[in-house]
Amino acid sequence: MISINIQHMMATSGVAFGTSGARGLVSQMSPEVCGAYTLAFLQGLNLAKPGQKIALGMDLRPSSPAIVRACAEAIRQAGCEPLFCGALPTPALAFYAMSTDMPAIMVTGSHIPFDRNGIKFYRAEGEISKADEAVMTSASVEFQDWQDDEEMPDINPSALAAYKQRYTRMFAADLLDGWRIGLYEHSSVARDCLREIFSELGAEVVSLARTETFVPIDTEAVSEEDRQRGLDWAQQYQVNALISTDGDGDRPLIADETGAWLRGDIVGLLCAQFLGADTIVTPVSCNTAIEASKLFPQVVRTRIGSPYVIAGMEEAEANGSQSVAGFEANGGFLAGKGLRVGEHELAALPTRDAVLPALALLAMAKQQGVQLSALSTHLPNRYTASDRLQDFATQDSRELLARLQQDDTAYQSLWGKELGDINQRDLTDGLRLTFANGEIIHLRPSGNAPELRCYAEASSIDRAQALVNWSLQRIAEHVKR
Repeated sequence: MISINIQHMMATSGVAFGTSGARGLVSQMSPEVCGAYTLAFLQGLNLAKPGQKIALGMDLRPSSPAIVRACAEAIRQAGCEPLFCGALPTPALAFYAMSTDMPAIMVTGSHIPFDRNGIKFYRAEGEISKADEAVMTSASVEFQDWQDDEEMPDINPSALAAYKQRYTRMFAADLLDGWRIGLYEHSSVARDCLREIFSELGAEVVSLARTETFVPIDTEAVSEEDRQRGLDWAQQYQVNALISTDGDGDRPLIADETGAWLRGDIVGLLCAQFLGADTIVTPVSCNTAIEASKLFPQVVRTRIGSPYVIAGMEEAEANGSQSVAGFEANGGFLAGKGLRVGEHELAALPTRDAVLPALALLAMAKQQGVQLSALSTHLPNRYTASDRLQDFATQDSRELLARLQQDDTAYQSLWGKELGDINQRDLTDGLRLTFANGEIIHLRPSGNAPELRCYAEASSIDRAQALVNWSLQRIAEHVKR
């Protein structure tokens, strides 16, 4: 029997809570670490009732099965029963858990690099909160030594089936008749699920770049290779849209008929419009076109991370909002209460989802008789871009932001005087600077990996991307000095 203090384990192992879930290097995620987190979740949050079933799922990372086995053993040690749902999208596991009043654990590193992985935790009501994380962090548990026989539990297919039915029953069976959808499969755990949904709704689906080698797709920082792939695929296959997700299927990547990838916050805005939301909850990093469009009576801004968006959604619903939607700059869409697809009310799913926004945009285009590129023509000319410096120590990020916050002229060492004076500093999450010319640059350390993220907003996509590239280049040069 091993006694483990979670706070001490976090400090010594390097596996800690980030923006969403506990994450770390695969080499750090030992059976003891994964088992301890599982026990802290079940015992710390008083979920370990005798015989209680715990839904368990994973993505397609090669390190995920071993973590699943450690979590399953810890579930058994807590007196509960693991219900393994196999490899499936994170929102599919969450939807099943919420529908069956069951806690859930998802083994996934989402979009972070190949050498890392993570674990997400769900109460029967949905994602754990930051307060729940604090309770888990302060817990002490006992994990019994065990021998991993490398045998995976039997798969219960109910979760994936329920998730697919959520959408095939909500949208018309002929929704995508006559459309050709390019499915960028890579190593997304949602790839087969997406193919089945699109095909059942009438689309011709073209499989693209499927691989059994894990590819860490970040929907907020699309690689230059993938940008060119989108353009090439659109021309080669004459598709109406290209659809993909990140590794665990909770963040969409959508390109129009030209192969241009749409920004996640614009995808979220359009999806919320299609679903009739009256209140939007979204992080501070998202496009200000959300307010400028005047499509939504109320817009609430939060820190970056789904727990903050969910807390904002819950508060909005408690204050009387009738139809609430949340989304992030990565495109992940969180469905609150009161949203509708035509005459059908959509069951709430307040966790990031990639399938809903993809189908909403396709349905919107079909209803209007236009291609995807036409959907955003009514929106204000505000464009966002983002990227990150990888292998950039979190401490270096914090020191940089501290200098920029404390010294009114320090920003000129990076950007000179070209952008003009700073009109507004927003410290909601990292440092978001609005300059006199209306352009915005937002810097923050990643909550999941040693990366510095940069977001920019301008009146053209080329200018926004140039601001990101310029900022990251100057920061990299600045740190080397």
